[in-house]
Amino acid sequence: MRTLDLSPLFRASVGFDSLARVFDAATRGDESQFSYPPYNIVKSGEDAYLITFALAGFGEKDLDIQVENNTLTVRGKTSQDQASAYLYRGIAGRSFERKFELADHIQVTGARMENGMLHIDLKREVPEAFKPRKVAINGNDVAQPKIAHAA
Repeated sequence: MRTLDLSPLFRASVGFDSLARVFDAATRGDESQFSYPPYNIVKSGEDAYLITFALAGFGEKDLDIQVENNTLTVRGKTSQDQASAYLYRGIAGRSFERKFELADHIQVTGARMENGMLHIDLKREVPEAFKPRKVAINGNDVAQPKIAHAA
């Protein structure tokens, strides 16, 4: 019997769990797509997330980060020195493209490169119109008719 490990599927969504989209993406991709480059997704606060990529060999000029239609796309393309003759090459230098479906109201607030690690900051910014609000319950203030008694 074959077991189905769903954990790789949930790491492509940030801010919500949408199984329909995740299963659709899983049926389109191959296993090598899920392994390079390695990355972490961390919930760093109540409304904050952090995606960290391990990108040894990549510089800031080799990376492209775009957000379009609630999809965060991170692309990397190395500028390989073709004159180098490697005796052993253990650091992957291949190009990549990684896409993340973002939930509504998730905004990319910044990105920084530190020691071969790319950090992308995200924050949930829900507009005031969509935030829960308290609705007051008013009592029945309709004046009761007074009955006049004849004496």
